[in-house]
Amino acid sequence: MTISKTLEPFVCGGGAATFASVVIHPMDLAKVRMQLFGQMHPDKPIPSFVTLLSKMVQRDGILSVYKGVDAAIGRQMVYGTARIGLHRTFSDQLVVMNEGHPISFAQKALSGMASGSIAVCIGTPFDIALVRLQSDGMAKPEDRRNYKNVFDALVRTRKEEGVGALYKGLAPNILRGMAMNVGMMACYDQAKEVVASLLNDPMTDGPSLPTRLGASATAGFTAALFSLPFDLIKSRLMAMKPDPITGEMPYKGVLDCTMKIATREGPRGFFSGFSAYYARCAPHAMMILLSIESITNLYRTTFSS
Repeated sequence: MTISKTLEPFVCGGGAATFASVVIHPMDLAKVRMQLFGQMHPDKPIPSFVTLLSKMVQRDGILSVYKGVDAAIGRQMVYGTARIGLHRTFSDQLVVMNEGHPISFAQKALSGMASGSIAVCIGTPFDIALVRLQSDGMAKPEDRRNYKNVFDALVRTRKEEGVGALYKGLAPNILRGMAMNVGMMACYDQAKEVVASLLNDPMTDGPSLPTRLGASATAGFTAALFSLPFDLIKSRLMAMKPDPITGEMPYKGVLDCTMKIATREGPRGFFSGFSAYYARCAPHAMMILLSIESITNLYRTTFSS
């Protein structure tokens, strides 16, 4: 196997993930702020993502909805490249081991969980920077960290809080990454086979556009549904700061965070911000899954000539 063939799923997957994240960044910003709103204002109803974004534009200008986009790009160049590239590599190897026959959904899910967990371990520092840059504007002026950019956030976090702070919330982030990859990549692969069968698409030259649309829409929904509770816990652990009076952190860990959300906000609390999360997840997944086919064809044309 040539180097270009080995790198293909990583280059194409990372390119598609980065492109999709830039387009959908305002929804991701609204999602994080909706998730943290319940923690900062437990007695107030959570505003819609439209309300949040419109108030940000009125107060800070249109560019405010792209706060932290540099961290989002860095995150996808690392995390997105790894999770998509590794999943495709693992899946292709499983097909080879299965003598070229389609693999089961359980095998697809296993590939998704393995690739998702590995990618999270690599990309979590950028995730920390992204969440902090996105949530900083919600804090009181005197409590804001005022990071200049993603690199300033990474350097200052390591310097002020230690290297371990760059991996705060790693456990729920790994669970989120596994759930996201199963919901997005494994379900897309499975849905593609089901939709192709329903539409009588032979997929001899790859899936047709209707097949890709149906499969990617399904994957966008399952990715959001499976991963939101873990994403909520991850966001709160990554953004938390010690109480200015007692010096205590609001959560002691994943289990404590889970129990406090369940007690104070109820089961629905785990799905806070679902509208923004789905509005972010579904288009993001669809853009990745639809564009990756075109990017892959372009990549193959470029490196086969």
